[in-house]
Amino acid sequence: MRIPLSWLREFVELPDNATPHTVMAELVRVGLEEEGAHGGELRGPIVVGKVLEFVEEEQSNGKTIRWCQVEVAPGVENGIVCGARNFFAGDKVVVTLPGAALPGGFEIAARKTYGHISDGMIASSRELGLSDEHDGILRLETLGLDPEVGSDALEILGLGESAAEVNVTPDRGYCLSIRGIAREYSHASGARFTDPAALVSPLKGTGIELEVSDLTPIHNKLGCSSFHLIGVSGIDARAKTPGWMATRLKLAGMRSISIAVDITNYVMLELGQPLHAYDADKVQGGFSVRRAHQGESIETLDGKERMLHAEDLLICDHSGPIGIAGVMGGARTEVSESTTSVILEAANFDPISIARSARRHKLPSEASKRFERGVDPLVGRIAAARAAQLLVKLAGGKVDGTGADFNTEQPALQIEMQLSFPSELVGADFSAEDVVSTLSSIGCEVEANGELLTVVPPSWRPDLRHKTDLAEEVARLVGYDKIPVRLPVAPPGRGLTRRQQLRRRVLAALSGSGITEVLNYPFLSEQQNQIFTGGESVRLENPLQGEFPELRKSLLPGLIVAAQRNLSRSNLDVAIFEEGSVFLPTDSAAVAELPVGNLRPADSMLASLNASIPDQPRMIASVMLGNWLGQGPSFGAQPVSYAHAVSAVGLVAKAAGLEAELEQAKIPGFHPGRAGYVLVNGKRVGVVGELHPSVAKDFHISQAVAAFELNLDLIHELAPEVLQAGELRVMTAATQDLSLVVDSSISSAEIAKAITEGAGELLESVALVDDYRGQGIAEGKKSLTFNLVFRAQDKTLTQQEASASRDAAVALANQRHGAELRA
Repeated sequence: MRIPLSWLREFVELPDNATPHTVMAELVRVGLEEEGAHGGELRGPIVVGKVLEFVEEEQSNGKTIRWCQVEVAPGVENGIVCGARNFFAGDKVVVTLPGAALPGGFEIAARKTYGHISDGMIASSRELGLSDEHDGILRLETLGLDPEVGSDALEILGLGESAAEVNVTPDRGYCLSIRGIAREYSHASGARFTDPAALVSPLKGTGIELEVSDLTPIHNKLGCSSFHLIGVSGIDARAKTPGWMATRLKLAGMRSISIAVDITNYVMLELGQPLHAYDADKVQGGFSVRRAHQGESIETLDGKERMLHAEDLLICDHSGPIGIAGVMGGARTEVSESTTSVILEAANFDPISIARSARRHKLPSEASKRFERGVDPLVGRIAAARAAQLLVKLAGGKVDGTGADFNTEQPALQIEMQLSFPSELVGADFSAEDVVSTLSSIGCEVEANGELLTVVPPSWRPDLRHKTDLAEEVARLVGYDKIPVRLPVAPPGRGLTRRQQLRRRVLAALSGSGITEVLNYPFLSEQQNQIFTGGESVRLENPLQGEFPELRKSLLPGLIVAAQRNLSRSNLDVAIFEEGSVFLPTDSAAVAELPVGNLRPADSMLASLNASIPDQPRMIASVMLGNWLGQGPSFGAQPVSYAHAVSAVGLVAKAAGLEAELEQAKIPGFHPGRAGYVLVNGKRVGVVGELHPSVAKDFHISQAVAAFELNLDLIHELAPEVLQAGELRVMTAATQDLSLVVDSSISSAEIAKAITEGAGELLESVALVDDYRGQGIAEGKKSLTFNLVFRAQDKTLTQQEASASRDAAVALANQRHGAELRA
């Protein structure tokens, strides 16, 4: 929320030397967040000038300029060159004199141009920052102004203003208005506050037909609780918006559009009540508020045709929809330059209904932002009257007595709270006076009955629903700095769960090996989601980015994108990993009708919702490319290969107390000869290998990429309850190499398993060190060389004992797989 200080000053006393930063410092004390300061870019001297005369001179480049004589102070004339031609002798204009500065840091100085010394500049609205349109020189008479020559134009047009900007949390929608911010500043500083709503007398008109019906209840409330209409006739829709109003709107983050629209926006910012103006001559018959019918559509003010949903709340006339309630009006009844009569609407709509419509149609607006957070239900009639008064004053209109009113009686919420509750909840000592005076200052009606308080929150605070909310208000306004700092006592327990311990060990093992942990967004494109896992995907109803509409089924695409981004920034050696959830679709259909509000859904709906939730296994994955070890003085660089990914998989398995095996296979997205499944206790828990070159190329990577992805949930299930240290063997080991020739279709893991079983308890470890296919090996065969380590527990083995164990291993491998010793 942006707050022009001159506007804020109208309703709360500010110090004469107040700046955006001093105002924000006070607002931070009551829980608002500082965002920044705006405005103050213009610097004088910028004065009112009068064009005395000018001579038009045609230049050699075909352009015609005016050499003007302008009175910039009583009896003082400056010669100024101007290229605009929309002003006349006798016009009063805005003149920026040498030494002035315009938005964007544009410094004004006396300059020689077109054969003259131009002693200043006659300014347009855009150059002054009043509007985005460049329609020539700003003539002050078009704004209804006739100031004295030499007057300070910054003060007259409100151009010297500045604004503070604060972040408003969703539960404090009342702060999306000057009224709310002024009230909060008063709480923070103790300055006297004047409620702008109390300065306006509400108006009531009759004669406009209004029907509020056919509203689907949402969490026990109708979609529209109040609806007020006021007619204003005889307006001049072409009237210029006053400079002070245009400046305030601009500082508040809104551009000036037309007098009628600007007034509705101005009142919305002032009081927090969104308004809409209809061209009365375009409205056919009366008004009605209802839900959309099947197949209905509306063209909104942005010129787009929108298909409506049965839950959309509509404003209609006799011919159909003329607006999506609380979101955006329809183009058919839009106010234009030919409008002479308007009907002002001020209503109160259900926050949930408005929020859903705004998201469904992707139409966030200043109005919907306020309705979603809750609007004061009692300010609607006042806001409509305030807008009508401004139309009369600034556009020559007349309140013609027409209008309509609908209002539902809302029972006042009463909250009971013990006087001691805020102190007990917050942990600070608040006196009875602190509690009562604080609640009274925010507008609550407080009735004390001994130690029990009965509190009725004000209409503009829909966030106050429970005694904990009241306790928070006491803490906030008395001062968060009054709350003592106490370290919490750790609760008794057994520390981290087994799953948490496993996760920490695995992540520590990978990061300790030199691989960097990253965190990616879980959103992918359809093409990315099909690279490693085909089939259906979980699609988002409202994706943050249209090109990434699906939830990931694999962590690898996101890691590859992160690696490619590093390459594009000249980070050529990349080794990254990520741990997180993937989202796998279920067989159950998505639930279209979602529960809302505070009603417990039926068991059948809960069952449907639970069944539609995607499976979300936790995975861990890594991508590596470039050099694992850079070049040194006495050694060359060591490029990354799939062996490094295999080594990392071994680290993960070891951290979980498991042994991983590999099963070579053709896997989507991976190199057909350099990839395999990771097995633990015979179960597939993931994949490892080198990415297919075409996949790397699609991501603009021209080098080998090693990768793995493991299912941490499966690893957790297979991991032992307690990690036990292995037996420490102290006797001397005997090593032997064993080369076996087998069919190419047989995996090394199967041979290693047969060797382990056949060799018996003397075999300490077996490791594949070579896989050879070529000259000397028959076609369809391969030679696998294993390094065997033998060790006994109670003696030093002889080579004969080790060889006997090896021969037993060869015999079993031959029996199971036809393995033969390589000659």
